[in-house]
Order: sequence, then C-alpha cells, then structure tokens
Amino acid sequence: MVKVQAQGQVRQRLLEMGFIRGARLRVEKLAPLGDPMELVIKGYHLSLRREESSCILVRLVTG
Repeated sequence: MVKVQAQGQVRQRLLEMGFIRGARLRVEKLAPLGDPMELVIKGYHLSLRREESSCILVRLVTG
C-alpha cells in the first residue's frame, strides 16, 4: 500500500485498520457489482465499500 488519500474520520478509520504505508494487502473477493470488496491486510479480512477503497493508493507487487 502506498497512501491513504481520505480525510477526516474515514482516514482515521482506515489507518486504525492497518492501512499504512508499506502494508501489503490483497483483494480476496469482489461483489458482482464491485461493491463491497473483501480485502486481506495484516492477516485479517475486512470489507470496504467502493467509496472507501477508492481512497487507497496501491502499487502492484508481483511474485
């Protein structure tokens, strides 16, 4: 993960859930219409709405 671009309470909530620079995350499942999506970060699963997940910048890591 590279950066959280959200502001206010959404930003604070994402940071508390472990979305910090350098954290690895994986998209586990995606709902048929793309909302919500299930992510795995730091060993736990969580679901985010498209609106919340659009605030998270990631860099693709292969291998």
